[in-house]
Amino acid sequence: FRSVKTFSACIYFINLGTGCFNLINYLGAPMIFPRRTEERKVRVFSLNQNFISEYENKQPNWGPLGYITYKRTYARTKEDGTTEEFWETIKRVVEGVYNIQKIHCRTLLLPWDEKKSQLSAQEMFERMWSFKFLPPGRGLWAMGTDLVYQKGSAALNNCAFVSTEEIAVDFSAPFCFLMDMSMLGVGVGGDCKGAGKVTIVKPKTSEKTHVVEDSREGWVHLIRVVLNSYVGKGYFPIDIDYSLVRPEGSEIAGFGGVASGPKPLMDLVNNIVNVFDDSFGNSDSYKITSSQIVDIFNYIGKCVVAGNVRRTAEIMFGSPEDNEFMNLKQDKQALMDRRWASNNSIYGTVGMDYENISNLMSKNGEPGIIWLDNMRKFSRMDGIETNKDFRAGGSNPCSEQTLESFELCCLVETFPAHHDTLNDYKKTLKYAYLYAKSVTLVPTHDSRTNAVMARNRRIGCSQSGIVQAINKLGYREYLDWCNNGYDEIQFLDQKYSEWLCVPRSIKTTSVKPSGTVSLLCGATPGIHFPHSEYYIRRIRIQKGSPLIDRCIKSGYNVEQCSYSPQSLVVSFPIKEVNFKRSKDDVSIWEQFALASDLQRYWADNQVSITVTFNKEEANQIVHCLNFFETKLKSVSLLPLSGEDHGYVQAPYSKISEEEYSELSKKIKTIDFSNLNTHEVDDKFCDGDSCTIA
Repeated sequence: FRSVKTFSACIYFINLGTGCFNLINYLGAPMIFPRRTEERKVRVFSLNQNFISEYENKQPNWGPLGYITYKRTYARTKEDGTTEEFWETIKRVVEGVYNIQKIHCRTLLLPWDEKKSQLSAQEMFERMWSFKFLPPGRGLWAMGTDLVYQKGSAALNNCAFVSTEEIAVDFSAPFCFLMDMSMLGVGVGGDCKGAGKVTIVKPKTSEKTHVVEDSREGWVHLIRVVLNSYVGKGYFPIDIDYSLVRPEGSEIAGFGGVASGPKPLMDLVNNIVNVFDDSFGNSDSYKITSSQIVDIFNYIGKCVVAGNVRRTAEIMFGSPEDNEFMNLKQDKQALMDRRWASNNSIYGTVGMDYENISNLMSKNGEPGIIWLDNMRKFSRMDGIETNKDFRAGGSNPCSEQTLESFELCCLVETFPAHHDTLNDYKKTLKYAYLYAKSVTLVPTHDSRTNAVMARNRRIGCSQSGIVQAINKLGYREYLDWCNNGYDEIQFLDQKYSEWLCVPRSIKTTSVKPSGTVSLLCGATPGIHFPHSEYYIRRIRIQKGSPLIDRCIKSGYNVEQCSYSPQSLVVSFPIKEVNFKRSKDDVSIWEQFALASDLQRYWADNQVSITVTFNKEEANQIVHCLNFFETKLKSVSLLPLSGEDHGYVQAPYSKISEEEYSELSKKIKTIDFSNLNTHEVDDKFCDGDSCTIA
């Protein structure tokens, strides 16, 4: 739409077409508008310029790594070739949110108060600026841009889940969904329920050249053709033409960064072929196994990591009776090749024997556990069975959101420690809620996903800096904030769902592990305690980024990433502000108990927690699982010692005060002037264990 006037005219004609209006009302109002490529998208809401002028050329109260993280990951390039400053990013985000709301109301002919909305939008801006809440990293990058209108809301949603249970109906569907969403930066969970349900056969071949289009859809289509050929659907293309795929070093539109060329896709095709062909032996067919399902998921993740600047977050769920699945990560060669790309968890059941899984967890923390029955039966774990989520099949990679197959979820992060009163925190919850609920008004490009999301309207209002809030408020008062805050969100959901004429959200709250968003304001991530008073915090930056040279010149250590040839790792020495206790000082029992209380008083989705333990506590894992199995919906574990968990270049490494002082002497302030860079390096669904990839 060229103008608001044109837009209003369109609304008028929609009103005349009763049948069209009813269809729009049924779908919950479309947000992706048909338009010619030369036409500009509609802009119907903007913040008052006098208000914005108060923030121009100012900086917020950044955390120690806040500004470099922001510039690396979220600052978009403007028309003049420079990158955004934070006030410009928030302006774009807030206008995007209220633009969505206004278009929704105009389309459905619902009430809209321009003056009231302007005041509300200004309040949302101020609360983001002061780091009382923030949208997820995806929102900071994509909200308010053409990308949302062109690609749909997948660009705004954090994570997803897809099941292989119906693999016999459409074999390639879960794998292609994973690849499609991963290439948009969405973290995806999957399962092994399709094991044994499909017969793999030697494919028929075709000599017709398959030309790969230079697009996300083109890459996914090739993988669909290859996968389907192994179940007797279609032909395997012997001649694949990759010439249209943009060469290595070319700019990637939309999400930023540079392309790697066709090699990652070529490698993925070869890897899928090897996964299937290596198992034929003397037979022409066999049933697909859980390890093959996981390996295909992992190879797709590896391709996405190598194919562009986005990380991939995956989790795979399997049965504790499936020994093949349970021991996937004991194969060190396979682990380094592709199985690093996912965290693995089992479907636990209340009353099960935890002895074997506890022994496995004590080695490197995997597999984790989700209790699917708890996820389906309960909202908060307060003893009241609601059974609202009876269709749920799993969760996202960090397990803070209960999800159905093909469902996406939107998260938003609040920082209770940045508030002095409960009433002020409740006001923040209003705007955090409005951000997340607005995202549910925008359909994705996938009809299967829209069918689930339009019904569930699931959101995840999360908290970070929880340990900081406990230190500030005291444990009892903090839990009181959680309980009252949850009630406030339910009130808000009823009020605004009625206004927007959409279903209430099936679930609304969670605790995400957080990642780079918490770095912006220096908050401790999610529910986790600080790593230590002094530590190394590693972040990954794409090769070729101008940030690399500036980090080197400023004295920071830069090295090749051990998991992705396209990335480098920069190490930052950090001193934790207002430090009281580290992970080392908190017992495994206290961590389980804290997660249990958050699951009871706050999260109706889930609490994402990676419980850390030392060698002496390993024998307590089985007792913790037995005690908390009716109080949690999920949990993962990780040994405290770096050499125990088996990963190199972990996100955090403890150092001494002397080491911190020595490293700090070499460091100068990074020069951000005239910097034109962006790379989406955040998986948008990350934590202690998720960030390994």
